[in-house]
Amino acid sequence: MIADRLQTVKTTLPQGVELVAVSKYHPVEDVMEAYHAGQRVFGENIVQELRGKQPLMPADVEWHFIGHLQTNKVKYIAPYVSLIHSVDSLKLLGEISRQAIKCGRKIDCLLQIHVAEEETKFGFTIDECRQMLCEGAWRDLDGVRLRGVMCMASNTDDTKQVHAEFRRVYDFFTEAKAEYFADAPEFFIRCYGMSHDYNIAIEEGSNMVRIGTAIFGERSYPLNS
Repeated sequence: MIADRLQTVKTTLPQGVELVAVSKYHPVEDVMEAYHAGQRVFGENIVQELRGKQPLMPADVEWHFIGHLQTNKVKYIAPYVSLIHSVDSLKLLGEISRQAIKCGRKIDCLLQIHVAEEETKFGFTIDECRQMLCEGAWRDLDGVRLRGVMCMASNTDDTKQVHAEFRRVYDFFTEAKAEYFADAPEFFIRCYGMSHDYNIAIEEGSNMVRIGTAIFGERSYPLNS
């Protein structure tokens, strides 16, 4: 079932759009089924759960951390995480850099942009992110590499609003790319779109989508962080 749903999702993705299979709250057996069906990139949003699954999965899995990340937990995932989606402060970026250097690594990161109406969602506002990039302290962080932006749209049935929110982030990405990353080909990721809105996201320029329910079904169990 998981393998069939995974292939169905993949057939809907245009060339150049990367799939992150969101395996949070699903047991390692489900993740392994997706792995055997060819998926290698998985997203987890709780450090404790990621730490439990990572040793049980093959070494060629690319783990993305997609949830809100506390600075005191960075050290637990720094040795192996491939991409952190949820950088929402310069302080967090600095801690990721510090822990990456301890591990002899450079960790790829996305800047999380808050455009949704829900206050519960994290991220820089566009103005805050613009100011952070302008001030330039991020340039001195040798343990991180900025790869692009991430956002989540409002949880609404108003597709015009979702289009507009994704478009704002695409426009900001374009601005940041021209202003700060014109000579950085690695800064190209526009990560937005989940199971319920990824088609809209792709229309608005997303090239990395995070899909869980459409692949794994409803979440199997809750896990406290």
